[in-house]
Order: sequence, then C-alpha cells, then structure tokens
Amino acid sequence: MSSSKIRVLIVEDSMVVRELLKHIIGLDSRFEVVAAVESAEEGLALLDVVQPDIISLDIRLPGMNGLDATLQIMTKRPTPIVVVAAQVDDDELNIAMNALRAGALAVVEKPVGVTNVAFESMAQRLCTQLAIMSQVKVVRQGIGRGLNFGTAESPVKARAPSHGFSTVGVVSSTGGPQALVQLLGAMGPNFPLPVLLVQHITASFLEGFVSWLAGVTPFDVRIAQEGEVPEPGKVYVPPPERHLVQKGGRLSILDTPPLHSQKPSGSVLLSSLAKDVGRRGIGVILTGMGTDGADGMAEMFKAGAHTIGEDESTCVVYGMPAAAAKLGAVKDVLPLPQIAPRLLQLAGGK
Repeated sequence: MSSSKIRVLIVEDSMVVRELLKHIIGLDSRFEVVAAVESAEEGLALLDVVQPDIISLDIRLPGMNGLDATLQIMTKRPTPIVVVAAQVDDDELNIAMNALRAGALAVVEKPVGVTNVAFESMAQRLCTQLAIMSQVKVVRQGIGRGLNFGTAESPVKARAPSHGFSTVGVVSSTGGPQALVQLLGAMGPNFPLPVLLVQHITASFLEGFVSWLAGVTPFDVRIAQEGEVPEPGKVYVPPPERHLVQKGGRLSILDTPPLHSQKPSGSVLLSSLAKDVGRRGIGVILTGMGTDGADGMAEMFKAGAHTIGEDESTCVVYGMPAAAAKLGAVKDVLPLPQIAPRLLQLAGGK
C-alpha cells in the first residue's frame, strides 16, 4: 500500500461494528487500516508499532473507556482522535464530551447496519472527519483525570453593566469544547451579559453537548427558543441544523441554507449581532477549521463592536480565527487564558 495513505487505527469492542468500520474505511482509497482492536489497552500497546495518523475510538470499551484512552494517548503519543459513539445513553454521551475536552477532535455517530437509510451519509461523514482530522497537529497534554480547566476565582470581578456592552457572540469548531470549558469557567458565575454560542458539532450530539457544558461550567446552557429575550448568566445554543440570530433584542431560529457549509453558522449569528446591537456587541472566535465566523466578525468590527480572536499559540486548529484576522476584523488577538479576563473587563465597563 502507498505510504501516502492515511493510517487508521480502529478501537472498537463489538466485532460486528469493528468489521463494519474496517469495511467502510477500507473502501475509501484515502485510507489504510493499520490495525483494528477490541480494547483501549491493545490500541495503546500498538501506538508506537503501527504509528497511526488518526484513531477511530469507541467510547464504551472493556477495561479502560474512551475518555481514559484519550488521556493516555494524548500523554504518550499524541495522535488525532475521532470518537465514534452510539449515542445510546447519557453516560456514553458524557464520556464522549469529556473525551473532546481531553483532546479528541470530533465525535461522530457510529454507522448502523448497511440496510439503514442513513448508513451512506453516516459512513461518508465518518470518512470525511477521519480525513480532515488526520491533518491536525495535536500536542502532548498532561491533563489529569479530573480535567479541571476552570478557575475557582474570576481574575476580574464584573459588575452589572449600566452602559456599554449588551451581548457576547462566540463561535468555535474543532477544539471548541475544551476551549469553551476553559473560557466559560474563567468568566465565572457573575458574568453580566448573555452569551450566544455556535459550536460546530454533529446534530445528534447537540443536546448531550449542551447538558454536558451546563454541568462543567458555571452557566445555564440551553437550546435557544424562538422569541426569547437573552439573559445574563445564560448561554444560548441554536437547535440542531438551525441558525441562531438576534433581532430586536430577541432570539430567532432560522431554517435558511447553510453558510460556509455550516448550519448553524457563526457568521449568521455574528452578522445579526452587528445589525441588532452594533457597537454594544462583543464577538469572539475560538479554535476551529475553515472560515466560518470571519465574515460575521468583519460586520461586527465595521459596526463598532469589540472583536476578539484566539491566538494561534492556543488553538487546536488556527483556521477560523486566522480567517477573521486576515479580514482585519479582530481588535484583540489573545491566547485562550487571556480572553475571559478581557471579557470581564469589557463587561464591567473597563
């Protein structure tokens, strides 16, 4: 086989699913399946032997689960990981989300039997994610099992805003879940502005992501509803396969076409904030692949809003923030740990 092929290690305890994954990935000429094993322990033992470019990782495994496997891989031999989860229950979803927080790059649905109508699109989505994520340069992470990213005390105490900014719009993609835990944790429970968030994630995992994020940050994270007025202390996320906008101070859910191949799109959200709140808006673009959010950030910048892009030094993928910076749309370029203190300063009127 050609050495230019993407080397895939499959870790999956079900023999039926393991064979199915081998079949799906093996049919794609971009890949070479270098090993397919049934436990995390076997996968870890083979890391240096087969030297995969990407790992397809199940969550519920005999012995070590997918989260602990992710932590071990990112410590021993950092390799891009795509979590392949069945989304069967809350426990599995929670492990999958914590794996994203620990360094896995994406979570996709486990393809079901070949007769299922959704099989083709699920198989295609899996292969696309494996191909894209295999290009990401991941770094060694010595994260503890507790995964405590948040800070107990916010570095700057925000006061209730009597003037100035009214809304924060945040856009993130690859690497976003772990960045969001750190950002929201450091913003603290007294942050005085509502946060509108677009995080690119497989639609079927969105509700699990929202409830997980609410559990690991001080914010009330919820799926936005048509017509509601955003409140401080709450993070609003669009429903699956819908755009989120703000109009006349109220949230609105749109079923318009994708933008930059994304639905929800960060640019759609940020553009709406440019129009609705102008210079009273704050736009934040975090780690992510592609260019989503950049156009919307440019509109916010032109409207006089305050715009912040994550610095390349802390991004898992420096794609979306780079695209915004290239447009001259970013006022502050900051490493991730410095974004929350800046938001607290701005929200406190400093």
